[in-house]
Amino acid sequence: MAHSMGFITVLSLLAILPLCLSGKTYGGGGYLYPQFYDHSCPKAQEIVKHSVAKAVAEDPRMAASLLRLHFHDCFVKVLLYILATSGVTVSVYHKTKRGRTLTVIRLGGFEVIDEIKAAIEKECPHTVSCADIMALAARDSTVLTGGPNWDVPLGRRDSRDASLSGSNNNIPAPNNTFPTILTKFKLQGLDIVDLVALSGSHTIGNARCTSFRQRLYNQAGNGKPDYTHDQSYAAHLRTHCPKSGGDQNLFFLDFVSPVKFDNSYFKNLLAYKGLLSSDEVLFTKNAESRELVKTYAYNQELFFQQFAKSMIKMGNISPLTGYKGEIRKYCKKVNAY
Repeated sequence: MAHSMGFITVLSLLAILPLCLSGKTYGGGGYLYPQFYDHSCPKAQEIVKHSVAKAVAEDPRMAASLLRLHFHDCFVKVLLYILATSGVTVSVYHKTKRGRTLTVIRLGGFEVIDEIKAAIEKECPHTVSCADIMALAARDSTVLTGGPNWDVPLGRRDSRDASLSGSNNNIPAPNNTFPTILTKFKLQGLDIVDLVALSGSHTIGNARCTSFRQRLYNQAGNGKPDYTHDQSYAAHLRTHCPKSGGDQNLFFLDFVSPVKFDNSYFKNLLAYKGLLSSDEVLFTKNAESRELVKTYAYNQELFFQQFAKSMIKMGNISPLTGYKGEIRKYCKKVNAY
């Protein structure tokens, strides 16, 4: 179970679309709509789809990586200050340099975004934003792994700045309580339905041992494991996630169908076999989210419909449009402060 054929986590990861389903944006003074590049760059969506298909065929982990990148861009606009690596792990840590704190975020999949951006720049220079590329790549990754399709509203521009503190404060963490996770979603204009539906992206993806170790050994700080965890499942996890060591060992978020986008993630929660604490609390800590988990576990079609709606809604979190922001030639800037 703990091996390299998984994907990265998407909620703690999470790791990250409309505030109005009509496609109206907030903060940009314009509108997002799927046909935005039909005349200025008609091959843009085709280039993204082809590149994502190639990347996922070469490395199935890439689907969750690309989905996660979009999540992060929507929540904290991390792209300007990003150190992208070829790996699939994600970490946020601090270094001191010349008396300042440097936050470094490593997000797998950025090399694919770079390749897509380079191809699109050749086709139609200074036209398609990195933010729109990631929104399309997230949709195509979902479809490629068996999930729902949707028309992606387009027309975003790239942020000139980034919220470094947001990477620590805005993104839900694996150990967050349910109220904390819900609050972080509500601050972005997302509700409890969006929270549960978007958490379903954990039907693909991996988490490192460090993301859930506390559930196995010391959930409440009393030296005892999480009582909501299926104990046979927890015992299996302990074989590859010891109290110390093995920090980077990867585990499927959905051990039933780890490379297929389906509703088995929710079925796992019903059986108390969610990997992360932030997964299982959706079923154990709130009555409304519990009913949503049940609904999606029993009806994949409803899950797919709501996931598509919530992805569109997440993609419309304060997008920059019109003359705000910029269209970057290169999507990342390395080691910015």
